[in-house]
Amino acid sequence: MRGARNEFASTWPKNGLRTEQGLARRVRICPRVSCHDGGDTPMSVRTSTPMVSARMGALIVQRARALGVEPLQLTSGTGFEEAWLNDVEARMPLVIEELLWTRAAELTRRPSFGLYAASQIRPGEFDVLDYAVRTAPDLRTALQRLARYNRLLHDLAVFEITPMGETTRITHRFDIVGARPCPQAAEFTLASLVVVASQLCGEPVRALNVDFTHAALDTLDAYRSVFGVVPRFECAVACMVLSSELLDRRVPAADPVLSRIVTAHAEQLLLAKPRQPENIAMQVRRHLAEGMAHGPTSLQAVARRLNLSERSLQRRLRDQGTCFADLIDEVRSELATCYIADERLAIGEVAYLLGFADTSSFHRAFKRWKGITPAAARRARF
Repeated sequence: MRGARNEFASTWPKNGLRTEQGLARRVRICPRVSCHDGGDTPMSVRTSTPMVSARMGALIVQRARALGVEPLQLTSGTGFEEAWLNDVEARMPLVIEELLWTRAAELTRRPSFGLYAASQIRPGEFDVLDYAVRTAPDLRTALQRLARYNRLLHDLAVFEITPMGETTRITHRFDIVGARPCPQAAEFTLASLVVVASQLCGEPVRALNVDFTHAALDTLDAYRSVFGVVPRFECAVACMVLSSELLDRRVPAADPVLSRIVTAHAEQLLLAKPRQPENIAMQVRRHLAEGMAHGPTSLQAVARRLNLSERSLQRRLRDQGTCFADLIDEVRSELATCYIADERLAIGEVAYLLGFADTSSFHRAFKRWKGITPAAARRARF
C-alpha cells in the first residue's frame, strides 16, 4: 500500500546521497552522535541492524515542519531517504530515528520535543497497529494489542503489561540486554499512550506514576501537563502506572466488527514478518513480574513454564550476558519503585508482593538498590 505524495518530498536534494552505498556510509557514522544514555549499548556494536517503520521518521519530520524546521534542514546527513515519506511499508535503521529525534529537539528549540510530537497524534498515523489499538473494547485490550502488534512498527521496542491489583504497570523497554530507547523516543512513547487513551475515553487520562531512565529534558510543568503527575527520572526502567479500573472501562466508540477485521489483518502481517531471535531474558522477566506476588519464584518453576530444563535456561541466560539471580534482583528493584509510590501499600505488604521472606530482608535489598530506606523513598516521593 502506498500513501499519497507527501508535501515535503519536493524539498529533498536530487543527488547521489540517496543511493544505497551513500546510505550505508552515512548510517555507519550515525552512532557517534547517538542519543543513548551513557552506559548503554550503542546501536553500532550490534551484529544486526534494528529497524523501525519509516512512519516514525515521517512523523518526526512532519512535527518539526509544523514548528518551522524545513525537512532538509532536519534530515541532512542522517541517512533519512526522501522516498520514505511516501512509503508506508518502508523500514529504516533505528539509529536514524534516534538522530532525527535529537536533531528535531535541537532545531525546534523544544527540549521535550517528544512530548509535543505525542500531543499531536491523530488516528491512523501508524496504520494497522493504530487501528487495532483504537478499535479495542477497552483500554486494557488496547494495551495488550499494542504489546502484541508493536513488532509491526519496531524491531526492539516491547511493552510489558503487569496487573498490580488496583493499578497496572506498563513498561517500555528494548528487547536486548543493555540497550534502551533514546530520551525523546521514550517520552514520545509514554506520552502517546496517555494521549491515545484520552482520545479513546473522551476525557483526559492521568497517570498515577511515570518513570524515565534519563534525566529531565524540560521543566517539570511540561511533564505534568501531559501526564498529570511529575515523573521520576534516572530510574532503572521506563514505565507508567495507570488505574486498573480505568483500563477495564468500556471504550465508548469501540467497533467490534471493524476490530475483528483489523486484528485479523494485523495477525496476517505479524505472521509474514520475520521473527527476531528469541530473547529468553525478556521472557524470564515477564514470568517473574507476573508470578512474584503469588509466592517465591524459583528457577525450576520458571524453567517449567518455558518448557526448558534448568540447565538449558541457565545456559541461554548466560549467553545473553545475564543470570536468573540478576533478573530476579532487577525485577524486584523495578517493582519496588512502583509499589513504594503507592501509599495504600504498607512497607510489609510491598515486601510480601516482592517475595521477600520478611520486611528486614526487603529493607536491606531496597537500601542496596536505592541508597535509602523504603520509608525515606516514600517521604521523598510525597
